[in-house]
Amino acid sequence: MASLKALKVRIGSVKSTQKITKAMKMVAAAKLRRAQEAAEAGRPYAQRVESVVASLASKVQVTEGSSPLLAGHGRDQVHLFVVATSDKGLAGAFNSNIARLARRRALELQAEGKTVKFLTIGRKGRAVLARQFREGFLPPVEPGDLGKLTFADAKRYADDLIARFTAGEFDVAHLFYATFKTVLTQEPTERQLIPVQIPVAPVSAAPTSDAVVEYEPDEESILASLLPTNIAVQIYRAIRENAASEQGSKMTAMDNATRNAGDLIQKLTIQYNRTRQAAITTELVEIISGAEAL
Repeated sequence: MASLKALKVRIGSVKSTQKITKAMKMVAAAKLRRAQEAAEAGRPYAQRVESVVASLASKVQVTEGSSPLLAGHGRDQVHLFVVATSDKGLAGAFNSNIARLARRRALELQAEGKTVKFLTIGRKGRAVLARQFREGFLPPVEPGDLGKLTFADAKRYADDLIARFTAGEFDVAHLFYATFKTVLTQEPTERQLIPVQIPVAPVSAAPTSDAVVEYEPDEESILASLLPTNIAVQIYRAIRENAASEQGSKMTAMDNATRNAGDLIQKLTIQYNRTRQAAITTELVEIISGAEAL
């Protein structure tokens, strides 16, 4: 049985941990509000840019002279997974859920004979994936605090991605991140970045509008300008969603840790009181026994 001193030290240690987790929960709650507002404010623009690009792509005839970001390289053998997580832990299953989705999709593609490479934005995603895959990792990106990243950072990531695609390092790029739903729910999401996905309308679908649209300049010129912008916008959207998801998951994890620490303190306190009472009872019995012997 643990001694009274050991129990007292452990209770003090757990109380100190509880103070830390409670403070971290408050910090995450303060950051969550700003991150959630930024994520929700950016969604309409990102969705609109994506829909405009998809609409234009569906109206353009893909030829050999079309932009590679639209037409691709004519093959889909090498797939690049851009796995966006964070550099920090203590966020529950936030990082592992994103990496788990990427790992499952990678195994599916490998089973089809495809080659999968990884470009990780965040150390935690790379750490999880490295347990399953020993090769195929490009130099990682360590973004630091997700809440401080700007669109310029996202554009830099996008330019690097486009340069690698132009150089023929991969054929298809997929983006993995977590979509923020609520404080308790963050949904791992996969999105194809390169080449752009052209929506296939049902044969029976009726046109939504009879308006005649004229493009100046032509559709291909507009697409050539919009496609790189769309990639940067989608990466920035993923960063904003991840920033909110990270703080929501961290807030939940720290709340659970604080409550668990409280339960442990209660159990240790009961054990301490019982041990102390047993020690007092033993001393009293010894005193009474000694007095009777006299």
